[in-house]
Amino acid sequence: MTLQDINPGQYCIVKNIRGNNLRKRIIDMGLIIGTKIYVKKTAPLGDPVEIIVRGYSLTLRKAEARTIQVERVEG
Repeated sequence: MTLQDINPGQYCIVKNIRGNNLRKRIIDMGLIIGTKIYVKKTAPLGDPVEIIVRGYSLTLRKAEARTIQVERVEG
């Protein structure tokens, strides 16, 4: 399951980050393995996705969200 598959209002934990060209950038934003993420909302067409990670708001494109493998968890 990827971050793109998580619905707004749900929590998840980062399990893996695929893709070499975006990996470093995503890690620099604080999305490392084991980080808990809250999906706040998505745009009407699903791109971009707004998430809350480590207390700050972050917006990711759909293509970036597809590279982040996650596991859904309860709040």
